Amino acid sequence: MLVELMSSVVAFICALLAVAFFTLLERKGLGYFQIRKGPNKVGLMGLPQPLADAVKLFSKELVKPTLVNVFPYLICPFMSLFLSLVLWSLYNNYFVCSMGGLSMLLFLCVSSLGVYSVMGAGWFSNSKYALLGAVRAVAQSISYEVSMSLILMSCLMMTGSMSLSVIMKYQIFVWVVFVNFFMMLMWFVSCVAETHRAPFDFAEGESELVSGFNVEYGGVGFAVLFMAEYGNILFMSVLVVSLFLGGVVFIGAWGLGLCIFVSLVSWLFIWVRASYPRYRYDLLMYLIWKSYLPSVLSILVFLAAYNYLLM
Repeated sequence: MLVELMSSVVAFICALLAVAFFTLLERKGLGYFQIRKGPNKVGLMGLPQPLADAVKLFSKELVKPTLVNVFPYLICPFMSLFLSLVLWSLYNNYFVCSMGGLSMLLFLCVSSLGVYSVMGAGWFSNSKYALLGAVRAVAQSISYEVSMSLILMSCLMMTGSMSLSVIMKYQIFVWVVFVNFFMMLMWFVSCVAETHRAPFDFAEGESELVSGFNVEYGGVGFAVLFMAEYGNILFMSVLVVSLFLGGVVFIGAWGLGLCIFVSLVSWLFIWVRASYPRYRYDLLMYLIWKSYLPSVLSILVFLAAYNYLLM
């Protein structure tokens, strides 16, 4: 029990360190996409920049606006980070296999709870701009959870298991991406929308909502929300690799192969942000309800019929 607890703590610490340096990768990448230098003043090539940002944010004074509901206002960012770290308990390591037979069910439950922290952060701020940003974010998250759940269900129907480790073993010879490339594209777009990343960052429309549901947060609160968002991005990259590029097992499961593929997928999040302008909100909703939902349901019907014929 102690070894399992310590291994989970180490996994959480490594996830937070990955979040810190992923922010540096994003700032460097966006800089070169825009033909300029990213952070390069702090230390060697700006490598300690995330640590300097953390010191700056966590040393700021904790400011509480007059009209906020103080206790839930302070709890929501930490709840968001906690749920993000709980997702990382699905990460398989040398000491403990956290991927039980219902690991994908745990993922769906925890990811759906993240909506409440976003809604609370905007609601308990008692700011109309934060509330509008929270409503946008919640509607977007709930809509794309539908497509994510159905796409995940199609993967589970192909493998016949709700365990992520079994799904990876199923792809030793053929990756799911070669079987259905469009399903992986729909999953990736759903991940971008679920994490509120550009070009689907409607909760942060600067022209009308300033900074969205986190507009009243500064210092520690803003930093914790920031860490939760980037932790979710990295975990979604892990899921993309595990569900559709499971052939990394031939390099070494959850080893060097995973790191390489996850880095490439997480780089796609940065590339998409640098390449595309913000989408229109109504088009985003049409995309899920009029395009993705019929497509995924058609794939599910086909897989159900195929499994029935094999019985």
